[in-house]
Amino acid sequence: MTRHIFTSSATEPIEFSESATTATSHFEDAFVITSSMLSALQNICPCDTSADNLAQSGRDWWPRAMNWALRNETPQRAGVVCRPTSTEQVSELAIFCNEHRIPITAAGGRSAVTGAAVPLRGGVALDMTSLQGIESVDSVSGLVEVWAGTFGPDMEAVLQKQYELTVGHFPQSFDISTVGGWVACRGAGQYSTRYGKIEDMVAALEVVLADGTIIRTGGAPAGAVGPDLTQIFLGSEGTLGIITKVWLRAHPMPHYQQRAAYTFATFADGIQAVRTLIRDGATPAVLRLYDGSESKRSHGGDGTTATLLVLDEANQSLVETTMSIVHDAAIANNASPADAALVESWMHHRNDTSALQALTRKGFVVDTLEVAVSWSAVDAVVHDVEEAILAVPHARSATCHLSHSYLDGACLYFTFAATPPEDEFDSTYQALWDAGQHAALNAGANLSHHHGVGLNRARFMKDALGSAFVVLQALKTTLDPHNILNPGKLGFK
Repeated sequence: MTRHIFTSSATEPIEFSESATTATSHFEDAFVITSSMLSALQNICPCDTSADNLAQSGRDWWPRAMNWALRNETPQRAGVVCRPTSTEQVSELAIFCNEHRIPITAAGGRSAVTGAAVPLRGGVALDMTSLQGIESVDSVSGLVEVWAGTFGPDMEAVLQKQYELTVGHFPQSFDISTVGGWVACRGAGQYSTRYGKIEDMVAALEVVLADGTIIRTGGAPAGAVGPDLTQIFLGSEGTLGIITKVWLRAHPMPHYQQRAAYTFATFADGIQAVRTLIRDGATPAVLRLYDGSESKRSHGGDGTTATLLVLDEANQSLVETTMSIVHDAAIANNASPADAALVESWMHHRNDTSALQALTRKGFVVDTLEVAVSWSAVDAVVHDVEEAILAVPHARSATCHLSHSYLDGACLYFTFAATPPEDEFDSTYQALWDAGQHAALNAGANLSHHHGVGLNRARFMKDALGSAFVVLQALKTTLDPHNILNPGKLGFK
């Protein structure tokens, strides 16, 4: 099934201003695919060199690239789009590309917002979406063997209808993202407080290394067989290996659900309530706290009060107990119960990105920055990030919501906007990111919670990991000595 990026149910897709045939690349130094190389690749798997598809393969949902698209620019054009239909074809392709030093950038739905799927050095854009479908289901153990190019809705439809199972991973990009993309970028779904992030769901992986070797990692519920090799490839964004198949843990379909909403006088009060209920053992599937500005924009707030949306689904007794703990924690922190219909409204609009696309067309810089932080540093991170972003020339707004919670901390999700002159779009975009991301790191947050690194955050990797970055670089050098796998990403030299 083919899905296209830059689309939503509420707006027309962002298109190139002219024919993609004339679209120019923003980055230079692309690898040139010769005619003999192309012939060899075509003998391995289906290939495409049409101008439109080369241009499309050169971009994802990175907001900076969306603006370039309006100027008839693409970040980079690959030399060829390859669409393997088996692990063996991926292996053969890797062997050939490794021998000839041809860059390979694997991608699924290209829903990343960081430029992770951009083939920065050209070469092969590896479209994984022909590797799709559920290979097997172990209903007794709740294990699903699925091809990496499978789109989320296709997998869940089969699991729910035929097996009464769900993986429980529902990111905002659910309709246009693939299983392999979730794993490669270490994504999080909107029900993560109940089901966990993608790394909690992965039981095993099949991976093709740069030299074509096919390996399998994991496979047992728990183990003490040295370091967990699965975790090496989770979040590696195609730089250490190409994920071809994933074994996911699935849950029985829930048959009971409750919803609730609360308002708080301050965002800080709401944070304290969320921290309390999580540390008391409640893990509702959806737990989202919006500051005053975001509450007004999306939930009918007055501009000062914060809004908490809660949804849980599971066994009835478990849900009722969880929601009781949530209620007690909210009331203990001076909350007022609100209409639970706010949750229903959020459910209907949670994946709609039309507002972002509309502002992009008008020349706004609009983006989001999400980080994970311990509870003790939440207030400082919120204050410092918003203050730093708003200090950037042309900045208009910086708002925050809390979207995923854990025993020791939470994900803070910032949305910011600016209105620079047209010729200052790129410099303003970078200044906003530099200010916000450095402020977050200096205040104690990490680099990313679920959007990953890609191109946009590569320059922060060494600051984020410190001396540990040399370990990651050593892995890259060992597994991919010729640097053919998604070069230019994760801050690798």
